[in-house]
Amino acid sequence: MKKAAIFLVALMVLALQGLAHAGAPREIAGIRLGAPLEQYRDLIQEDTRIPVRHMKYISEVQMKPMDGYKSGYIYYGNCTSPGTVFKIKLKYLRDDKEFFNELLELFKGKFGKASEYRGDAFGGYIAWKWSFTDEHKNKISLILQHNSIDEEEYTSGNSIKLAITTAMDKERQCYEAKYPGTRRDANTAQDQSKEIKNLKIFLPE
Repeated sequence: MKKAAIFLVALMVLALQGLAHAGAPREIAGIRLGAPLEQYRDLIQEDTRIPVRHMKYISEVQMKPMDGYKSGYIYYGNCTSPGTVFKIKLKYLRDDKEFFNELLELFKGKFGKASEYRGDAFGGYIAWKWSFTDEHKNKISLILQHNSIDEEEYTSGNSIKLAITTAMDKERQCYEAKYPGTRRDANTAQDQSKEIKNLKIFLPE
């Protein structure tokens, strides 16, 4: 039991590395928001780079296995700041709710009460979000989540997301300026959908 307790504490320290500095968090697992992706070439799987679906201004790349984590992804810009890290998503090796609750208490102790609850009402999917503004007025989002719902749409187990949303918005605006039809086509589709009166056409058969 003593060895298990020591291992758990060590794992939590690993899970929260990079979040130890005061103010808005910018780094976790050795990956820092705003840093060039090339700086982490030894940590990523190069052949997994792809643009994010419906968000072509951002690309993702899968990380190599890391102690304490089952998987991880780094998201980086394609327009205003090509190759700059804007988001980090990590899935913890431990997927039990007890581990999530212990992490949640550590997060609360460091960052205070979460800004927003994003989970469901039944507790199958739990997600707490903290929102920060750094010294440069950049908005940073931190989400800790646990999911026990057995569905493909959701990442099961425990995971964390850390993103600089201000920079991601700038990337989107840059992409839309380069490709004006992107946003216009989406708005047109919404307008056309509102004109459909016979909703039965949306029913599966």
